Amino acid sequence: MNETINSMIKRRTIRKYKQEQITDEELNAVLEAGLYAPSGANQQSAVLIVVQNKDVIKKLTKMNAEFFGKDIDTYYGAPTIVLVLGDKNKRTPVEDGSLALGNMYNAAYSLGLGACWVHREKQMFESEEGVSLLKEWGVEGEFMGVGALTLGYPDCELPAPPARNDNRVFFVK
Repeated sequence: MNETINSMIKRRTIRKYKQEQITDEELNAVLEAGLYAPSGANQQSAVLIVVQNKDVIKKLTKMNAEFFGKDIDTYYGAPTIVLVLGDKNKRTPVEDGSLALGNMYNAAYSLGLGACWVHREKQMFESEEGVSLLKEWGVEGEFMGVGALTLGYPDCELPAPPARNDNRVFFVK
């Protein structure tokens, strides 16, 4: 089987990480995969914010957990978080951000990294606190949160793949 397709099929969500930080080379490879994701009309509306500062990750975790409604670590202790935003003034910010997340997710697996797609960034970056953080970080413009990707070295076995649901492919020839 083609190596790329094999990676897409074998990749699994990881929710437990070692505290060791990933290398800059690994991070840059994952980010490049995200930046080269397809985008509507090639507008490249996805913006990636890499967070490796432990205090900022704690703050983001608290914000995300509040929108989740549970006091849990929604980023699973990952040493790196990639926040993905979409430019609201572009044609397809949600779709572009989602494709960037998908590309990074698969790239992470291909490099031996664990990853998990986390939600609620839309609500986080619509809030006053989220808007303030973007300004503090120098992210200027009108952006919406699309999602986040946790990254790190897995501290668990790769989960077994769940069964695929039937009746999801239809052919019209």
